[in-house]
Amino acid sequence: MNAPAPLILISGASRGLGLAFSRDLLAHGYRVTAFSRRPTPATDALAAEHPDAYRFDAVDLADVNASAALVESIERDFGPIYGLINNAAIAPDGLLATQDVGAIAQTIDVDLTATLLLTRAVARRMLLRKQGRIIMVSSVIAHTGFSGLVPYAAAKAGLEGAVRALCREMGRARVTVNAIAPGYLETDMTADMGDKQRQQVIRRTPLGRLGQAEDVTAAARFLLSEEAAFITGQSLVVDGGMSA
Repeated sequence: MNAPAPLILISGASRGLGLAFSRDLLAHGYRVTAFSRRPTPATDALAAEHPDAYRFDAVDLADVNASAALVESIERDFGPIYGLINNAAIAPDGLLATQDVGAIAQTIDVDLTATLLLTRAVARRMLLRKQGRIIMVSSVIAHTGFSGLVPYAAAKAGLEGAVRALCREMGRARVTVNAIAPGYLETDMTADMGDKQRQQVIRRTPLGRLGQAEDVTAAARFLLSEEAAFITGQSLVVDGGMSA
């Protein structure tokens, strides 16, 4: 009897890059369990198309008790989680000097603290099994900065620091921990970008275009694979050379 395909947990997976991760991994033979605050027609369609390989749960990452309970239920009902892709994030726009205190705290709570607590719940199980892959979705903004996104940049930089520390804790269990730092992508987050700003970004990008979700999902699939078994503690920048 063949072993079941590896199971990957993806946060923030109802649209955009998170949804693209789900579609790509399903297409390449993985099982996917995904969650966001609410389902979308796209997640409903994936569930109908892949009833035995895809599960979506409506869970708010900020509710740390609910996310920990989700991990427990997934492993009880579907088996061990092989890979975790921490994709969920929020990015309220505003200058730090005038930004609402609550918005700053919420960004750190969701993008950094809640993400680390979800990772904690999964990592404990990976340590016992001595296998697994953890991927933090960071951002090129953690490397270059961006006006109006100070808390977001701080949280993403925090995740990259966590990657370098956590890889040392998980390494003896043969669990790899890495980050992917995408640049500007053609997703919902850039759909409202004006043409002038879009052209400025393209001019600053040596490859001369915005990234596609597929550029990032391919990188994640590589880091989940056996070919990347000796890569850990790294941040893979996928930005067309913009930050070079």
